Amino acid sequence: MQQWARFAILGAMFVTAYLLILAWQKDYGHANTAVQPQAAAVVSHDVSADLPNSQSTAAASSDVPQANIAAQQTPAATSTAASQQLISIQTDLYHLWINPKGGDIVRIELLNHDQSKNSDQPFVMLESDAKRTYVAQSGLIGLNGPDSSRGGRPVFDVEKSAYTLTDAKETKDKDGKLVKTLTVPMVYKTTDGVEIIKRFTFKQGDYPIVVSYQVVNRSPQNWQGQMFGQIKRDNSEDPGKSDQGIFTLGTFLGGAWGTPEEHYNKLKFANFSDEKLNVEAKGGWVAMVQHYFVSAWIPGHFGDQAYTAKLESRKSADNMNIIGFTSPTINVPAGKTMTVDATFYSGPKIQSELKDLAVGLNQTVDYGWLWPIAKLLFIGLQFFHNIVGNWGWSIILLTVLVKLILWPLSSKSYRSMAKMRVIAPEMQRMKEEFGEDRMRFSQEMMALYKREQVNPLSGCLPLLLQMPIFLALYWVLMESVELRHAPWMLWIQDLSAMDPWFILPLLMGATMFIQQMLNPQPADPMQAKVFRIMPIIFTVFMLFFPAGLVLYWIVNNTITITQQWFINKSVAKARENKVETTS
Repeated sequence: MQQWARFAILGAMFVTAYLLILAWQKDYGHANTAVQPQAAAVVSHDVSADLPNSQSTAAASSDVPQANIAAQQTPAATSTAASQQLISIQTDLYHLWINPKGGDIVRIELLNHDQSKNSDQPFVMLESDAKRTYVAQSGLIGLNGPDSSRGGRPVFDVEKSAYTLTDAKETKDKDGKLVKTLTVPMVYKTTDGVEIIKRFTFKQGDYPIVVSYQVVNRSPQNWQGQMFGQIKRDNSEDPGKSDQGIFTLGTFLGGAWGTPEEHYNKLKFANFSDEKLNVEAKGGWVAMVQHYFVSAWIPGHFGDQAYTAKLESRKSADNMNIIGFTSPTINVPAGKTMTVDATFYSGPKIQSELKDLAVGLNQTVDYGWLWPIAKLLFIGLQFFHNIVGNWGWSIILLTVLVKLILWPLSSKSYRSMAKMRVIAPEMQRMKEEFGEDRMRFSQEMMALYKREQVNPLSGCLPLLLQMPIFLALYWVLMESVELRHAPWMLWIQDLSAMDPWFILPLLMGATMFIQQMLNPQPADPMQAKVFRIMPIIFTVFMLFFPAGLVLYWIVNNTITITQQWFINKSVAKARENKVETTS
């Protein structure tokens, strides 16, 4: 009975893990499996048709959200800037390009993240060319908004076409520390005296970008408009997804949004129209989520006051996915100035940074239904990484910590298994004595269990305890960008990918076999043969899992072997002493 129970638990763990992965793939995997093309050269790709259009007579196919009020014809700009050369901005984290027509961010390269493990090219987050469209757009719509005019997007004047941190100024952050702050101003003027200054503000060491509009109204009339920010993406494959083996999880690719009341909500691309987002919130956010990375707009302030924004999603006329926000109407009296802003984030899903930007934005690091365990595991990994500076050794130390926490429960279980091993000869004698009398054999066996204080099912407990930890750690390795391309030592240069030489899975199989030899063996020869095959099955299964997960399992098995060996010796010695005392 006990052997069949243990065999069933092992089989259940195998099947459950496989089914969970398949279910995740079905729910969150992206249908498009086309190969992602290489990043194209930066071009000034006109995306005007994808922007908000507040005109009440706009075509039904327009991609633009409707403003609160109908737009009027905006006076022409006094600038005659003909050049639309992209503005290049480089910080310690970004290389970013802005189109002066509309002031949209049309390309972002993340300098601290490689395109792939074997490439020294930076990871391309946003881009706009003939092969792929993924851009961040913003502007002013409404009665006087320049992005609502029939003349198309406003063309901003800029001081120069390239900025770096050498152009930055030192300012104090909220903690009073001096940081380099780079501000890129862009100016648009109308013939009736309205000046609109669009500013992009970057801080050294920070991914968030503050995008603000300062409306200086020198005209004799009241100025009205609304700020919008949106992310537009096509249906191309997730470039952040890497190959961790044949069992790679299909992590979520699509839209997401949150409010202080509903912290985190997913929105699949297929549902951008059918179940489209239409929510008003103060302190909300919208985002495009992919493996390891996220782009998000967080509505900001009118002056010093946070505003309530309308969060929306929709499909464009050419089947592009658009998710964004629109501010309330801004009223700027004649002779007055008003500033409205929002924050744009495009980069790795670093939980500590995302948590500070908006409530729920950090949940884009999606650990699935085992997130409470996964969160604790990640906190533990971070703690040890701060000490040793290596994610591989952090996994080893975390495994030791988990084993110490579970030590009291596992020790009780292993002691019961050791007693089963000691009384195995007695059980064999009883089986031979009672032969085909199964009822008598069962009665004598239960009496023996009671006399020796053995729980035949206790051997299943360690497996039941380890299974949720095993799966939660899998999701931590898959979702935590900190472990993307993280090396350990020697041939293991990416803990989130499979072992290229399959050495760790083979070691895992060896430790599983040794551990099995320390357990009481099944009395049934057929069961014993099947049980001996299990390490081979699991070795093959683990060939295609992340090296970090296999490393965890090896360390776990090694500690279990040591623990079980000492317990077996202790129980065997106590049994011998008991027999000597009795005789």
